[in-house]
Amino acid sequence: MTRVDPAQIPGVLLAGGLARRMGGGDKPMRTIGGRTILERVIARLKPQCSELILNANGDPARFAAFGLPVIADTVKDFPGPLAGILAALDWFAANRPEVALVLSAAADCPFLPRDLVARLHRALIDEKAQLAVAASDGQSHPVIALWRVDLRDELRHALVVEDMRKIDRWTARYRLATMAWPTTPLDPFFNANTMDDIAEAERLAALDAAGAQ
Repeated sequence: MTRVDPAQIPGVLLAGGLARRMGGGDKPMRTIGGRTILERVIARLKPQCSELILNANGDPARFAAFGLPVIADTVKDFPGPLAGILAALDWFAANRPEVALVLSAAADCPFLPRDLVARLHRALIDEKAQLAVAASDGQSHPVIALWRVDLRDELRHALVVEDMRKIDRWTARYRLATMAWPTTPLDPFFNANTMDDIAEAERLAALDAAGAQ
């Protein structure tokens, strides 16, 4: 594909999950170190992306304070993050037709790398791949990836016709670049799934703040 300036790549924050392990509600609205997780995610990605949108279902007004466009899944029954990615690719195709690549990131990952977009894009180009995914500690994080907008119809078919739910099953169909990050002093892809994770995130936030000084 044509080389893209990483600074011109927009991002979607995926907040469409049901947070069952936390008893429901919006995980990104939980507070860590006096700031919501979503605030932290936006602060990490805003300097890296040309713009950000938020994928969330339900009443979008609850996110109004963040000033981001909020888009809902277009595939019913909460089929998972692939539905949010598809909604984002469709939104950018309709509203920013010049956009070729979109970053996706989980809205409950408060410590995302500050070089996320640049390194994923470099891996995509260097490996002549169609998609690029982040990894750490030997594990890939397929929710945090670069996606080609021109693959959205193939993704729609996988979701609607094939009832596909797992991201790695879909990415396995394409040339996939994987870019790994170190996990010291903390794993940048730590995500808060449970209340115990929130407590651990408080500890990591102090480490992260110390490392930034």
